[in-house]
Amino acid sequence: MHQVPDNGQPLDDSTHTISWVSYILHLIVAVSAMIPGAQVGPVLLVVALLIDGVKKGDATGWERTHFGYRIRTVVWAAVLYLVTFPLWFFFVFPGWLAWVAISIWFLYRIVLGMVRLNGQRPVTD
Repeated sequence: MHQVPDNGQPLDDSTHTISWVSYILHLIVAVSAMIPGAQVGPVLLVVALLIDGVKKGDATGWERTHFGYRIRTVVWAAVLYLVTFPLWFFFVFPGWLAWVAISIWFLYRIVLGMVRLNGQRPVTD
């Protein structure tokens, strides 16, 4: 069934559902990053990233922006985690603060994307 959002483009239900599944996987990763000892993230993150990479070509219009947005969010988070990783060896507390800040930023981006997807709107950086 195709719904027509305010922007006049038909909604592809399969792509829309896949986008929701990916966002939920990313949300689980983001929340688990905030809970000590609940690191289920790496495997789910790879699954979500693979889904986004494979299905991005199937999406059109505003829905396509969500796939690229999630991919960019993961890549930037990975870069930020890698850059701040040495802080853990020299200054544990600043390393912890940096990783908490990155995790909050990641969670914010995922929730923002979910809100926009729910409103059938594109996401921009």
